[in-house]
Amino acid sequence: MSLAYNQALEAWKADEVPVGAVVVVDGEIVASAHNEVESTGDPTAHAEILAITQAASFLGDQRLNAMTLYVTKEPCPMCSGAMIMSRVGRVVFGISDPKMGFLGGAGDVREVSTLNHYPIVTSGVLSEECHALLQAFFAEKRKK
Repeated sequence: MSLAYNQALEAWKADEVPVGAVVVVDGEIVASAHNEVESTGDPTAHAEILAITQAASFLGDQRLNAMTLYVTKEPCPMCSGAMIMSRVGRVVFGISDPKMGFLGGAGDVREVSTLNHYPIVTSGVLSEECHALLQAFFAEKRKK
């Protein structure tokens, strides 16, 4: 999770919302990314989507059952859907998102009974640090 946090810091440096993600398979980091929405003009360029795409490319497989995705903020509905579609085995996130999070915050994709895959979810890892980073970023934005 600390590496995902470092990716979030890189996002801030790039004037992106500071969210970072890292993918681990069998103890090996196979992908890392941060938000790139602003720099690319692509609304789908969330850290999780970019990391999943990198991991699938690295592994040569669209099914990522053995993967653990570490991300600093609870994934949104789009990212949670991508995790279901790619069959991410486990998701670990830092801070919950009661407005847009979709692994227990605003909603929970795992409550859809017709899905054929549900990732294992662990929340609250480095939550204080992740929360402080997002708060500081948006406080700075409001000052401008």
